[in-house]
Amino acid sequence: MGDTVCDKDSIRRPRKALNNKFVHDAARAGKYFDGNGLFLRVMPSGSKQWVQRIVIQGKRTELGLGGAELITLPEARAKALENRRVSTLGGNPLVQRRSASSIPCFEDAAVRVHAMHAPTWKNPKHAAQFISTLTTYAFPFIGQKNVASIDSSDILAILTPIWVDKNETATRIKQRIGAVLKWAIAQGWRADDPSRDISAALPKIKRIKKHRTALPYEKVTDCLDAIRGSAARPSTKLALEFLILTAARSGEVRGAKWSEISLQGGSDGPAWVVPAERMKAGVEHRVPLSSSAVVVIEHARLHSDGSDLIFPGLVQGKMMSDATMRKLINEIGFAVDVHGFRTSFKSWAVEKTNFSNQTSEAALAHMIRNASEAAYNRSDVFAKRKKLMEQWANFLSDHPQNVFVMSK
Repeated sequence: MGDTVCDKDSIRRPRKALNNKFVHDAARAGKYFDGNGLFLRVMPSGSKQWVQRIVIQGKRTELGLGGAELITLPEARAKALENRRVSTLGGNPLVQRRSASSIPCFEDAAVRVHAMHAPTWKNPKHAAQFISTLTTYAFPFIGQKNVASIDSSDILAILTPIWVDKNETATRIKQRIGAVLKWAIAQGWRADDPSRDISAALPKIKRIKKHRTALPYEKVTDCLDAIRGSAARPSTKLALEFLILTAARSGEVRGAKWSEISLQGGSDGPAWVVPAERMKAGVEHRVPLSSSAVVVIEHARLHSDGSDLIFPGLVQGKMMSDATMRKLINEIGFAVDVHGFRTSFKSWAVEKTNFSNQTSEAALAHMIRNASEAAYNRSDVFAKRKKLMEQWANFLSDHPQNVFVMSK
């Protein structure tokens, strides 16, 4: 079967088209023609290659279509037919093939998108989760698929098994896949983001907003007493007490540095200035330090590890983990979230003081959501917040100068 004569007619109209059995059995070196310029080249070594003779923009050329061990006869015919279609329309199959080969697979694209955005994420944990969740859930399905060929069925296959039981994770994976595909759109490799169009194909999830568990403000003093009497590391106990006294977020306290503290503070008094890059809103935040908070800072100096961190973790110069603070709270018998102490503070400020909502919101570093109001109201009401935080400290202890007593 086949013909090794390379005349014009044998290329276009071979005497006998190839079949799968012949391709498999062919052993004699030579060229065996099919149609559309396609032929099987058998080398003296026994290896077999698909080759197509074709005229591209007026120039006769040969295109290698791959080894016969990997490319089947129907696949080779399909490639040859597509190449001939492109060339007949005046295109260049070689250029198209090079362009297609430059399109990355989803895994490579995700790694590139992650590397591009990682420096802009404040929380290293979030940066790590971006790639780890895609590695676990998306890469097994579409990791090696080029970003131009991913469609809605691929994304549904990833999300459907986890959409109900792990909806929060699934939602974030959907967003992260979308981020990668939007990048591919910007590169000119695809025209759409199918992750946006699949919501109707997924089960409806009734979302119940879960608020952070918080202590009634009347119970916070009991919690403080339990913290002080625990066997935890001094740095952990001090960090929690400082967090409660300042109504700050966990990450802000755990990352607090000596260079951010001014115990003199000029006319404003002692203050902690948290830089914009460590704040949720991305805006520098001045925190007035009550006399109780100053005492905590002074005790922290006695337990410094020599780094700039006020409340270091177990490893010198490394920030304490959020889990460390949460573990201590749970161990002393308070089933609340660390973040919930901010709620306790807010409830106390509303119910037990005459300070305005603006003052207590500023103490929590909440931004004014009304753009027009924010444009005119630029005061951080520091003087009022100083009085508010001192009253909060006094509420927590009748003797603020002795607020922290190290357990023996």
